[in-house]
Amino acid sequence: MDPQAVREQAQAFCATLVAGDMDRAAEELSRELRANLGPLVAILPLPLTEATVESVEVGGSGYIAVLHLTGESGATRLQTRWKDRDGRPTIVEASHIAEPVTQEASSEVGSVT
Repeated sequence: MDPQAVREQAQAFCATLVAGDMDRAAEELSRELRANLGPLVAILPLPLTEATVESVEVGGSGYIAVLHLTGESGATRLQTRWKDRDGRPTIVEASHIAEPVTQEASSEVGSVT
């Protein structure tokens, strides 16, 4: 497994999500993630209109791929950890990347009109 293989699998995962084929997308996940799919699906801005791989980096014993997902309900960044499972890159962890609150956004939250 190398960064290019992870990038290719991550791009295929993104394309599958945009196509709305959650069953096929689940094939990229480890058994443990598939068994607990609800929390992962809950953070996705479904239906997706666009999904891209922002980066792939070495991360401990595997690779970290950051995905940018855009849907009708907004956009989110997802950090995925990939490890070799049965000879191919597989997502073993996924988490939402919290975006920092900008000064403009924080002043809008506090304002009353």
